[in-house]
Amino acid sequence: MFKLRKLCTLLIVSLSTLPVVSAQAEIKLSGEIKQGGLIIGKTDQHNVVMLNEKQLTVSPQGDYVFAFSRDDKKKYTLTVTSPTGNIEKQTFTPAPREYKISRVEGISKKIMNPNKKANVRAKQDRAAIVKVRKISSNLTAFSQGFVAPRNSRITGVYGSQRFYNGVPKNPHFGVDYAGKIGAPVKAPASGTVLLWVPDMFYSGGTLIIDHGHGITSNFLHLSASMVKAGDKVKQGQVIAKVGNSGRVTGPHLDWRMNWHNVRFDPQLAMKVNPIK
Repeated sequence: MFKLRKLCTLLIVSLSTLPVVSAQAEIKLSGEIKQGGLIIGKTDQHNVVMLNEKQLTVSPQGDYVFAFSRDDKKKYTLTVTSPTGNIEKQTFTPAPREYKISRVEGISKKIMNPNKKANVRAKQDRAAIVKVRKISSNLTAFSQGFVAPRNSRITGVYGSQRFYNGVPKNPHFGVDYAGKIGAPVKAPASGTVLLWVPDMFYSGGTLIIDHGHGITSNFLHLSASMVKAGDKVKQGQVIAKVGNSGRVTGPHLDWRMNWHNVRFDPQLAMKVNPIK
């Protein structure tokens, strides 16, 4: 009888130490649902989060993220499913935006019409960037908010259509900050350095930082980097120097952001508040 009571006591203690999963299929979002917008979400870590047919990574703290491209007009359904089968859905379409037109004259013919050797180099540069954009780390720095990499005048905005020497080119996907050569560039959020190349053909000195779950910051036209691939950086840390390398008419910083291949607006990202 004593042995049976002891066995029952041990069984009760063992069962009491098992984790209890009582997740709710709740949707909490922060950010603007508009073209070029960044959205961060919060839910229970055990829930499954789907954006249309794509399953989003959920961190142990319940963080997830997604973004919209410049001209995104698709209808999305965000579905959160708990382990017990509870489902919460939210459907939305990114609000449309109007973009600025800018004109840049005086671009040299060499840059406007690169030779065969330059095209080969540019192709190699693109391949290196595509490779790092496939990375999806478990970092969650994206959930803590972003700050401007420079406290200077903004000279170019996301989504604007540029004309070089009167010829229409691809839209601009970054935010340009004024600055003299050598002026400091700070990390907009913590993360890990994925890539530093001092002389890409179009973007010159190019630095990419991973903020987690496919969110990256890209810094173009730099004159120097204070960090290298693999380094950990903190928000506000000086990581590089403004330059005029690559395809530019003068020194400035071009800051771009990606969710994998989706190019979103850094200015909208800085408006996103962390979810408690």
